[in-house]
Amino acid sequence: MKVLLIGSGGREHALAWKLAQSPRLTELYAAPGNPGIETEMSGTGITKTRLVPLKAADVDELAAFAEAKSVDLVVVGPEAPLALGLADRLREKNIPCFGPGAKGALLESSKKFAKDFMTRHGIPTAAYRAFSSADEGKKYLRSLPEGPIVVKADGLAQGKGVVVAETLEEASSAVDAMMNGRFGDAGREVVIEECMTGEEVSLLTFTDGKTILPMLPVQDHKRAGEGDTGPNTGGMGTYAPVSVFTPEVAKAVDAQIVRPLQNALRQNALRQDALSHDALGYRGCLYIGLMLTPQGPKVVEFNARFGDPETQVLMPLLETDLLEVTYACATGDLAGCTLKWRDEKAVCVVLASLGYPGEYRTGYAIRESPVPEDLAQNSWLFHAGTARNAQGGLVTAGGRVFGVTGRAKTLEEAIARSYARAAHVEFQDRAFRRDIAHREIKREKTQINRK
Repeated sequence: MKVLLIGSGGREHALAWKLAQSPRLTELYAAPGNPGIETEMSGTGITKTRLVPLKAADVDELAAFAEAKSVDLVVVGPEAPLALGLADRLREKNIPCFGPGAKGALLESSKKFAKDFMTRHGIPTAAYRAFSSADEGKKYLRSLPEGPIVVKADGLAQGKGVVVAETLEEASSAVDAMMNGRFGDAGREVVIEECMTGEEVSLLTFTDGKTILPMLPVQDHKRAGEGDTGPNTGGMGTYAPVSVFTPEVAKAVDAQIVRPLQNALRQNALRQDALSHDALGYRGCLYIGLMLTPQGPKVVEFNARFGDPETQVLMPLLETDLLEVTYACATGDLAGCTLKWRDEKAVCVVLASLGYPGEYRTGYAIRESPVPEDLAQNSWLFHAGTARNAQGGLVTAGGRVFGVTGRAKTLEEAIARSYARAAHVEFQDRAFRRDIAHREIKREKTQINRK
């Protein structure tokens, strides 16, 4: 099969790595890809692999390329091309696409749409109000009691359009900043919602619009600083699976969230009225951001694609052929699929540019020292923000530069392998958190002490 992978980050490198393991894969194109994907593919038996100089937002050009190359499947990594309707254009050309159309992508590209969708279908989430006027939003804030409140830009803001305000004054400032252009058009409308408390868990799922297959639960570390301090980022590290996602929690999530969601998608898939408000026709990865509150699990947000850096721990644990399951989603034939997972733990540490998610510098040379064979077999360096300079050297080119994943039987060993592999990569202004999976380690120690 010929596959076109859209995107250029660590998520896409992890997907390319996993897709390359499929015996059905014969050609892989990555648009625009990254140096890690190019290097990864050069060592495989795939007959043709190359990076395509098209940006993820070039939806018309990407659709034309897929048609010209007779691509059998397009796998979309980032959210922007989905919101722009890439999947719709591909399906008009009868090209299977793993990723929802523009309407389905609204579950991510519009916070208000997602909250309204959950309300209509009885899916538990935080209480909220949406505003298109800064004055009205701030007036609403003044009616609330003092305390933490969440302010979200309605549109896509690269994972940074959320402020957890400790005071109403801080929340008011966030409303002003968002609606005065901090995130461009994404902030033309804001959602103000209650601040939920509890453990946050990422539950990614495969779906063909009729069937939903949940993946392993993952916990992300969104704050830039150790101890979960500092500004929100796109994610500084992840681990899977998550012990707080107990069988009892999984049962509640299935009953209260996954089944209502599946019923909503299934009803919509059967509707013929394209103008129906919920006619999403969803095929792809549906990411469910969960908060395990004292009142039960609630949805924080939806994403219309694989999470980053959640993908970097899920792919090394997935035994199922990724090409098979993504093609089944794209062609509406997921019902007969099952997911198999390795009985191990995985941890991903993000190596970032100093200053991220704020201002940072790029263009620094990257040096990787030789990795011992036993470590190389159980750890992976997924490129997230790298490029080649004029001389062909590898340099930093983004806020998040690498996702370094370690896999092992125990969490402690997976953590050790991730950081050990990270120690073999050097570049100026390298920054990373040294406490990834700290909550899980604390839980494990508590359980041991109780015994």
